Amino acid sequence: MNSVRRSKQTSRMVHDSMLLCLTLVVAAQSLALGAAPNELTADLLRALELRSLGPALSPGRIADIAVDPTNRSTWYVAAASSGLWKTTNRGTTWTPIFDEGGSYSLGCVALDPRDPNVVWLGTGENQSLRSVSFGDGIYKSTDAGQTWEHKGLPNSEHIAKILFDPRDAQVMYVASQGPLWAPGGDRGLYKSTDGGESWKPVLQISENTGITDVVLDPRDPDVIYAASYQRRRHVGICIGGGPEAGIFKSTDAGATWTELTEGIPTVDLGRIALALSPQNPDIVYALVVAAGDESGFFRSADRGATWVRRNNYRVVDPQFYGEIYADPHHFERIYAMDVTIHVTDDGGETFERVRWQMHVDNHAMTFDPTDRDHLLVGNDGGLYETYDGGRTWRHFTNLPSTQYYRVAVDNSEPFYHVYGGSQDNGSHGGPSRTIHRVGIRTSDWISVGGGDGMQPRIDPTDPSIVYSMSQYGAITRLDKRTGESRGIRPRTGGGRGQSSDSNEPGVRWNWDTPLIISPHASSRLYFAGSRLFRSDDRGDNWEPVSDDLTRQIDSDTIPVMGRLWDANAVTKNLFTTELGVGTALSESPLVEGLLYVGTDDGLVQVSEDGGKNWRKVERFPGVPEMAYVSDLFASQHDADTVYVAFNHFKSGDFTPYLLKSTDRGRNWTSVAGNLPERHPVWCIVEDPVNERLLFAGTEYGLFVTTDGGERWVQLRGGVPTIAFRDLEIQTRETDLVCATFGRGFYILDDYTPLRCLTRETLAQSAALFPLRHAYLYHELSYMRAAFGNYAAPNPPFGATFTCFLRDDPTSRVVLTIADADGNQVRQIDGPRAAGLHRVTWDLRGEADNSPEAQRAYEEEMEMSEEEEAEAEQAQASGGEPRRARQARSRRRRPGPLVEPGRYTVTLSLSADGTLTPLAEPQTFDVVPLPGL
Repeated sequence: MNSVRRSKQTSRMVHDSMLLCLTLVVAAQSLALGAAPNELTADLLRALELRSLGPALSPGRIADIAVDPTNRSTWYVAAASSGLWKTTNRGTTWTPIFDEGGSYSLGCVALDPRDPNVVWLGTGENQSLRSVSFGDGIYKSTDAGQTWEHKGLPNSEHIAKILFDPRDAQVMYVASQGPLWAPGGDRGLYKSTDGGESWKPVLQISENTGITDVVLDPRDPDVIYAASYQRRRHVGICIGGGPEAGIFKSTDAGATWTELTEGIPTVDLGRIALALSPQNPDIVYALVVAAGDESGFFRSADRGATWVRRNNYRVVDPQFYGEIYADPHHFERIYAMDVTIHVTDDGGETFERVRWQMHVDNHAMTFDPTDRDHLLVGNDGGLYETYDGGRTWRHFTNLPSTQYYRVAVDNSEPFYHVYGGSQDNGSHGGPSRTIHRVGIRTSDWISVGGGDGMQPRIDPTDPSIVYSMSQYGAITRLDKRTGESRGIRPRTGGGRGQSSDSNEPGVRWNWDTPLIISPHASSRLYFAGSRLFRSDDRGDNWEPVSDDLTRQIDSDTIPVMGRLWDANAVTKNLFTTELGVGTALSESPLVEGLLYVGTDDGLVQVSEDGGKNWRKVERFPGVPEMAYVSDLFASQHDADTVYVAFNHFKSGDFTPYLLKSTDRGRNWTSVAGNLPERHPVWCIVEDPVNERLLFAGTEYGLFVTTDGGERWVQLRGGVPTIAFRDLEIQTRETDLVCATFGRGFYILDDYTPLRCLTRETLAQSAALFPLRHAYLYHELSYMRAAFGNYAAPNPPFGATFTCFLRDDPTSRVVLTIADADGNQVRQIDGPRAAGLHRVTWDLRGEADNSPEAQRAYEEEMEMSEEEEAEAEQAQASGGEPRRARQARSRRRRPGPLVEPGRYTVTLSLSADGTLTPLAEPQTFDVVPLPGL
């Protein structure tokens, strides 16, 4: 009964919102006759700030770590997918310091040894797995990360290492692996002799082979060792090595090179990691991946002239990790980054797995020259620190840097919940807001699934039923009321990630297999591997409703780097999804059984009868053949309209492809408009009220169009440069909920104004936009975030008004709130400058400003010493800063909370006691918080 009531209320609010928008547009058109229409711009829309939801309970992959040698409390942490983080207090608090750069994916960070305020960044993660992004070169900061300057190598895409000549920091070396998905680019070992102003390639092998590691002899930095790396990845294909990989040495600062071959396997080689012994640099170590059974740990005691394989140890996945670190405190102790870190204490004669209690998949390590037991380790779970040689570890759970693939929302009350599947950190769920003034704490989140989290789904009629998924279609159904979790993957005849346990033909499952709940029946699921499956009982039983929907191409027949590779190629297709799987799935909310399935090999399959018959679409205007279908969205407004996004970056093509069909996929037109180059599209959603209002997530940002795709504008308010991998609209609250791959979740709270932000509206002198209902409740101040319990902010409490001024006002602008009877309740200051603005009313009337009342309020709000200590702890973990609380204790006594009801807000100019309305008033409801 309650859900029915809420549904009707939501429908009414959506209807009212559309009517208000139409009224506003008509008014704008009448006022704007003869005026030049204004354009939406990214700067204008910065007022619509997105709110970071975190969480920080499972920070994502760390690529590199640098510690200031002059102040060991200052660390720089390069995240694989969330930019650069800095701490000046050993991780108690963190600040992101590379949010406006041209990339968010980092491979390495390095400090100038003579001036640690000079920080260098190599962009593009130095791994080759399926989820890596790409960079745009090298950056430099001369003020410890406050400002940055791009310093070249824009087409390197994956920078592995930056080194300085210890004699002269103007002399630098950069090892570039080069593009992962295509030949060419800025690939090889580059040298600068002018502090990065110019670069010269000093070791280049071919258009397919870059440099993955480089080390200098500290006694004579003209002696350089470098490892070349030949590799390529495409959709469903990975080649991890080739004949051009090897170890090279220069004794003249890179002018000439000799390949070191004595004792090195003569077969094709893969990734090679290098290290010099800090105690005796005549000893060189190499962890070598090779074809067949010739991989291993190699050691040279004569500066690389000859090599001996000391052990056949090879990391589990060389494309993902494999760097080695020689311990400066222990001769012949070397650590190898692997699923779990391995260590040798005898120069490689023996290796053993360290049993450190931390997350798996390790990538970076640093040593403290003053304390042999102090280590920092970066892995897929974030950053770890030990002071006792690894017996105990501190995990930094105050970095909101989780890599989410997907997002889902429920209809919980009083506040909806957000769920997401993350890279190697499982699936999580948490509230979109709380009644606690401190915000949404880490302790408010729960884990709902393990493995690499993928596509969560929540029953729209019962938010206790949560579906989560890990790699290769391992679905579970969780009942939050009982805690019961049950695996419900269809039983098929094999495929990656499962055994053959039925007579059905084998099915290939994507790493991120698409799953939807039918909009026509909450118990009906659709699940798309290489075939589409349907369940009508929440996954207890499944039936196939299609044959194989892919092109069924044998990946072994596809040339890579100009040739076909046999099964003995180095790490061929290791941990790579099989080619020919479902990647996107949608059912029309207007026509039951109208299904769309997209594939990784460039097909869109359409069924108009629930899967009995299928129509294959394989050509799309302007889109390359075999382009990966990243998203499908069947329109909520027109039964024949569907949107499709293609992402072709795994062929080295970063063009945004976004198309629309108005005849169920028979014909297509581009709606990519002016989306920038190098912004491949991941996802698209359509507003349920305004069919011309669309949102798109790309590799580098979030975009909105109000004209159906002719012109897109980036939403930059409150967000860094980051990949927006998935989007969901919470219809009841008119919120856009975003999954980013590296900065957790973001929410654009109440995007209602975007429904009416037209050129005509912006041509008028002022506008006040419709808003959603405002919840009335008492915020709880006593629920604070304990130290380490990171807290993300709630939206501002109250009613948030959005208004626009074309020009700077000539006098004071005010917002006047009146009740249903027209009585003035409150007047608050409006914006002071031209542009789009948001102003929040705290749902309080005018205050009693008598001296007695003010004095009593200040006494009530004064903090004790204990409360100040708690506030300091809250600040350290992302809570409310002490100064903010003190300022709150000094402000004037607030008025009383208003009663629930309908209110009106008017935007006016105030001059000499006279109010002159600037725009049409807006009406909104103040409603009690449901469920309390």
